[in-house]
Amino acid sequence: MGKYEIIIYWSKEDEAFIAEVPELPGCIADGKTYEETVKNAKVIINDWIETAKKIGREIPEPKGKLVYA
Repeated sequence: MGKYEIIIYWSKEDEAFIAEVPELPGCIADGKTYEETVKNAKVIINDWIETAKKIGREIPEPKGKLVYA
């Protein structure tokens, strides 16, 4: 697993924490606790990378901290 930035926030609508990995399009996880969400994000990042390898998709290099407006 690379060192990708993970953005975690609480979703009132989903009643769960949501983790988004901006550098990996569509890579999103959730969980009932912050800790569970981090754990699930690690799993989904690995799954995203494995799937990308299988289908020949380019895997972005982690850029570290990203800046958002």
